[in-house]
Amino acid sequence: MIDRGLIEDVAGLYSLQQAQLAGLERMGEKSAANLVKALEKSKQTTLERFLYALGIREVGEATARALALAFGDLETLMAAQVEQLEAIRDIGPVVARHIAHFFQQTHNREVIDKLLAAGIDWPPVEQRRDQPLNGRTYVLTGTLESMTRDEAKRRLLALGANVSGSVSASTTAVVAGEKAGSKLAKAEKLQIPVLSEADLLQLLDED
Repeated sequence: MIDRGLIEDVAGLYSLQQAQLAGLERMGEKSAANLVKALEKSKQTTLERFLYALGIREVGEATARALALAFGDLETLMAAQVEQLEAIRDIGPVVARHIAHFFQQTHNREVIDKLLAAGIDWPPVEQRRDQPLNGRTYVLTGTLESMTRDEAKRRLLALGANVSGSVSASTTAVVAGEKAGSKLAKAEKLQIPVLSEADLLQLLDED
């Protein structure tokens, strides 16, 4: 699409027509229709997912979520100074500078404006500062029976927890499903609490 001049940046995806896509190599009518449908569906998102998708240097899912909860809306975040960003838990001076620099760049602001004009939208952010799992970090490993790991992650995040992909000394607990592997072994080595799926369900229900 880039080589053919159909798009110049990510915002260009939202102006693509099915007929344009169907003419691409290895892209028939059905695939083109599916892509257009998926792009339309992606317009409804959350502020944290939007921030993560922008590709700001060193801003992963957890940091994007922290930014969304701290500032509540995009305009306030884009106007934030480095000092304000540093005041957020787990955001140090280097990451704060990356974030501030990103939003100061004219090109980035233009792309954001085009994405919003294309219809990208999200519901208001609930800035709950009394979430029951604030400050806790969980790692998910293995297969869960009652829900997918993505669902478990979503529910933990909704309660204020951080969900990491790796075990470290700062991990609160590891949730181990069936066929848990190296993450479980590392947790046991570091003497980090290990929760079963039943423990996870109880934790989610209690909170």
